[in-house]
Amino acid sequence: MTGPGRAGAGEGDEIGVLVVEDDPLAAEAHGRYVERVPGFAVRGIAHSAAEARRVLARTPVDLLLLDLYLPDGHGLALLRALRAAGHGADVIAVTSARDLAVVREGVSLGVVQHVLKPFAFATLRDRLVRYAAFRTVAGEAGGQDEVDRALAALRAPGPAALPKGMSGPTLAAVIRVLRAAGGAGLTAAEAGTEAGISRITARRYLEHLVETGRAERSPRYGHVGRPEHGYRWLPENPAAP
Repeated sequence: MTGPGRAGAGEGDEIGVLVVEDDPLAAEAHGRYVERVPGFAVRGIAHSAAEARRVLARTPVDLLLLDLYLPDGHGLALLRALRAAGHGADVIAVTSARDLAVVREGVSLGVVQHVLKPFAFATLRDRLVRYAAFRTVAGEAGGQDEVDRALAALRAPGPAALPKGMSGPTLAAVIRVLRAAGGAGLTAAEAGTEAGISRITARRYLEHLVETGRAERSPRYGHVGRPEHGYRWLPENPAAP
């Protein structure tokens, strides 16, 4: 797309991003995520639709990282207004919205990807890298295959296979109890008791969540003997790998 909302190939050919997110901590996390991906640069952060309009009036961007639930209106209402004003920046919706009707409407307005909260850095990185690959496609397609390959750059791969011996339902159970524990976190023994599995099994799944950037591990002191490890869910931690 082109238009006044598009920065084009300036600024060292970096893809300029506006983060639109009402939660200040989440906005900062998303901005840090973007800055960690080579070829992308944050041009601004807005916490409301009105602030997003003000930023776009003075700063050209290529891509909006757009939360759909803003304090002064729905993100798609903002997007409709921007399109009517001639802004052509692409959009990655970053949201907890799971209504597929909203997803369809977003696609019609130029939403190229949807990323559901909570997510790890690797998820957003994958979407940004795919978007960057899509932007490099130029010239005239020689046939349907080339068109399909160009569009395939935007499509995320299927769910990554779990390590051998792990199951989706058990992982979901561990995630559920870990998220329910909040900032206090859980030890492997506590997680196992809550999820109805052994401590050893729980520890394996917890370590998998640490490795994939969805949880953090830290020592717990205060007990006799070796300190235990505590695990805490990280829904939006900018330090997640």
